[in-house]
Amino acid sequence: MPWILAAFAFSFLSNMEARADVYSWIDSNGVSHFSDYPPGKIPHERVELKPLATVPMSENLRRGKRVSGIHADVQGLLSGSEQSGRTSGSAKADARARHERTCDKYRRRLDRIQSQLRAGYGNNKGNTLRRQRREFSQMLSRECILR
Repeated sequence: MPWILAAFAFSFLSNMEARADVYSWIDSNGVSHFSDYPPGKIPHERVELKPLATVPMSENLRRGKRVSGIHADVQGLLSGSEQSGRTSGSAKADARARHERTCDKYRRRLDRIQSQLRAGYGNNKGNTLRRQRREFSQMLSRECILR
């Protein structure tokens, strides 16, 4: 019986929220202070603390599994595209050459946009150049770097 009472008391006390009042005041030098006790006769105010936000561990695990699944799908797609190119040596070489020409085209276009941005521009032209740079950078990353 005493063990049951002790277990009940322990579970009750461990589930209680530990909370203390927080007080804020500014001293004569203009320095802000925060404390868990009031400063006495100095004018102060009690700070209202918002309750802590908690995220259930099961939600974190579910999201982690989803991200891992997406990663595995992407890896499967990337490896599948490499395997489909193994039909013949010359076809593979042709595909690789086309891919390199495309990547070189993206790099040249990015260099040209970057030099135009360095040369100076008006607002509308600058926005267009930055948008083009973003688009070509994404295509280069997607098709040449991440592949």
